[in-house]
Amino acid sequence: MSNYHEPAEELNQQARNFSRALNSLKEEVEAVDWYHQRVVTTDDPDLAKIMAHNRDEEIEHACMTLEWLRRNMPGWDEELRNWLFKEGDIMGAHGNGDDHDHDAPAAKGSDSLGIGKLKK
Repeated sequence: MSNYHEPAEELNQQARNFSRALNSLKEEVEAVDWYHQRVVTTDDPDLAKIMAHNRDEEIEHACMTLEWLRRNMPGWDEELRNWLFKEGDIMGAHGNGDDHDHDAPAAKGSDSLGIGKLKK
């Protein structure tokens, strides 16, 4: 089964590398979850230490992949700089947490009615 949603032969090498990185990131984050569940449910302290070590290595792998995406895939650098390592309310960093201009006219071909925000 392919990880691609578009015909693989139509994807250039860069798009394939992005897909590899994104799939690896998903797998690493999933592994963090699995190991963490094992850490908090085992009654064996030695096993918990091993599973915590494994979890933390998966976090390291995820961060390395995220850094590759930041350096190579458009959009990641800007968004990571906007959202990471900030203090205070996460959603408050950008008003309502939505960068879309709801007061702007609807784009041609959009499903929006173009009436802007209903609540302020």
